[in-house]
Amino acid sequence: MDIELDAAFSARVARHSALADPARLRIVDLLTLGDLSPTELQAELGMSSNLLSHHLRTLEGAGLTTRHRSEADKRRSYIRLAAGALEGLTPGAEQGARRILFVCTRNSARSQLAVALWSQVSEIPSTSAGTHPADRIAPGAIDVARRHGVALADLPPRRLDDVADDEDFIVTVCDNAHEEIPNLGGIHWSVPDPLRLNTEDAFEGAFAEIARRISDLAPRLYAA
Repeated sequence: MDIELDAAFSARVARHSALADPARLRIVDLLTLGDLSPTELQAELGMSSNLLSHHLRTLEGAGLTTRHRSEADKRRSYIRLAAGALEGLTPGAEQGARRILFVCTRNSARSQLAVALWSQVSEIPSTSAGTHPADRIAPGAIDVARRHGVALADLPPRRLDDVADDEDFIVTVCDNAHEEIPNLGGIHWSVPDPLRLNTEDAFEGAFAEIARRISDLAPRLYAA
């Protein structure tokens, strides 16, 4: 067995060892849907902060999760699954949805891209909205969609209250929207705002992140 195979095998052993604990497996199951802050994980799991910190260190050490600071409140952080962490281990479809509603603040970039990408991989209908919608879709979002051959919906930014339905499966794709309406429900993806830098690289990064998240989420949902 060569060195690269040894390293890959050791990494698999570490992941399986980390997932052998019921609490850590539950944390990972939750993170397959979206990002969660330590406080949100505490509330979901009903465990002390010290015990949760121990489990999160173990998961991070096994390469299963990463942590990053909120763009909205720098005192807050979010835990997310590391890219490719669960290859071959991801659970199957377990939740039904009538419609997916992607939400961000301005409804001008991330949520619009999410709808376009979702329509490529799932038959479950989707739409988008913003907590404080912009006047138009961001040119950077239009450009990155065109570069990747993705068609954006022919809809201007819309207000969340005008679009949301009680039966929607909600996905917030920006920290500001998630933290502004903490009781909105659904799941959260902490995707950096490409308009902060407003560069081609920023939009490419947001596009790639959303595409990866959608590829992970689509197999978990079935049409209700």
